[in-house]
Amino acid sequence: MSYFDQFELRKFDNLELLARQVVEGFIIGLHKSPFHGFSVEFAEHRLYNPGESIRNIDWKIYARTDRLYSKKFEEETNLRCQIVIDASSSMQYPLLTPDQEGWNKMRFSTLAAASLMNLLRKQRDSFGLSIFDSDLTVHTPCKSSQKHYSLMLTHLEKLIQEPQLKKTTSAAQALHQIADSIHKRSMVIIFSDMLESGNEEDIFSALQHLKHNKHEVVLFHVLDHDTELDFTFDNRPYMFIDMETDERVKLRPQEVRKAYKDQMESFYERLKLKCLQYHIDFATADQKKGFGSVLQSFLVRRNKMGI
Repeated sequence: MSYFDQFELRKFDNLELLARQVVEGFIIGLHKSPFHGFSVEFAEHRLYNPGESIRNIDWKIYARTDRLYSKKFEEETNLRCQIVIDASSSMQYPLLTPDQEGWNKMRFSTLAAASLMNLLRKQRDSFGLSIFDSDLTVHTPCKSSQKHYSLMLTHLEKLIQEPQLKKTTSAAQALHQIADSIHKRSMVIIFSDMLESGNEEDIFSALQHLKHNKHEVVLFHVLDHDTELDFTFDNRPYMFIDMETDERVKLRPQEVRKAYKDQMESFYERLKLKCLQYHIDFATADQKKGFGSVLQSFLVRRNKMGI
């Protein structure tokens, strides 16, 4: 069993530290490091190539090291990656208070996003963050600086520390906005349960819009598989509450299990089929299975892009 397989997190009091531990554990578990050939000596500089303009040489670095480095600007980064998180109330399932131990969909998505940002920084890639519920509430450009990374972590920590209830979803509207506003040929990584009431064709249209604008898209479909997909509740009375509308219904799971599972599995298959049709990477994300599949999916897609 690898270090990462044994890795378990419960406290969310330092997201930057947790993200670093996740990435380090993941790297230890790889047979071959994906960072071969990447220098980690200077985060914002690259070696000066003879014949280039000397305008961007950092002379302070030269004085300390006796080596020539040019300042590295955002447009020189290898990849632009926009990380998109669904912050509607259904992502808070199962509901936890900020100081309560355990996992829910939001905590999984938040730490996965922070870990991806850590990995992107190691590879000199730039990243932005988009957060939506009924509106697009956070939407940043892609950058790769430490200051930017710290700001993104602040946005992510707020999702954990200030869980929002009765927040509906407008994934289709948000994804259309994101598709129109980010730099072309970006990678877009989405964390969402895709549980939006209304016409699911609107969601499929928004995903297609992202691909039409030449973006590489990875959708992590975040669900609690035991209860939301397999509906594994004991056969006793439960009060089921819609976390977005607060609508309530009391019943025994056995009364609706077959109908519920049939509908969820049907939607799940339609979503996978549409992603296949649009050449979108579709991955199931279950907090019980850790973050390895998320980081691995990113590296595989990045490698396919030839970056």
